[in-house]
Amino acid sequence: MELSGKVMVITGASRGLGAAIAARLAQKKCQLALIDLDLASLAATKAACIDNGAQRVECYAANVANEAQVIAVMQEISTDFGALHGLVNNAGITRDALTLKYRDNELVSKLSLEQWQAVIDVNLTGVFLCGREAAEKMVELKCAGCIINISSVSRHGNIGQLNYSASKAGVAAMAVVWAKELAHYGIRAASVAPGFIATEMVMSMKEEVRTKLARSIPAGRLGEPDEIASTVEFIFENDYINGRCIEVDGALRL
Repeated sequence: MELSGKVMVITGASRGLGAAIAARLAQKKCQLALIDLDLASLAATKAACIDNGAQRVECYAANVANEAQVIAVMQEISTDFGALHGLVNNAGITRDALTLKYRDNELVSKLSLEQWQAVIDVNLTGVFLCGREAAEKMVELKCAGCIINISSVSRHGNIGQLNYSASKAGVAAMAVVWAKELAHYGIRAASVAPGFIATEMVMSMKEEVRTKLARSIPAGRLGEPDEIASTVEFIFENDYINGRCIEVDGALRL
């Protein structure tokens, strides 16, 4: 897909990978629709995208786990731009906890249903809702396009992340199904599974923790947000990538 002028929707765009992906696509002269929980959080990303050369940038507030809000925001975007060519399902949260934790044969804690459901609602159901509605608009507007889900190296299973691992395995599988179901309409789907990336969340960790983390990665360092963004760009531009998950983890693979 030639990216110049294309309408790209990015969820969770206020910071981290979402902001990096938006900035990267701005350099390709895309038109960007940025989604996050509140408009104020998107101001910095919007400014960076304008500076990077985006043809147009609009911001939208929506909770991706809320069906009514997702339907409304995708309708608003399609009306505002008159087209929709790409979606990056990036919005996600963590609520880490061991399934069970015992000390001296006494149960100390266990992963709560609330912790499980919060992650599944945003990371899995949110991806389903955004992907479904974006695909519908692509078909209605006769826009060949591509949906990219941001998965994680944790999709292989990571201690203390049962909910997160399940959700990230799910979005990778979802992309495979969409690739098969939507190809008839000219819509591709794929996923990207980052390893440990130097986002704001990771960089806020204590230095000794970050150093230990980096040493566990064969590449010897954390990944950079733009390295994930460049992978997203590559998938959008290569029309023969469909139904695959590209792992960008410095050979970590948990």
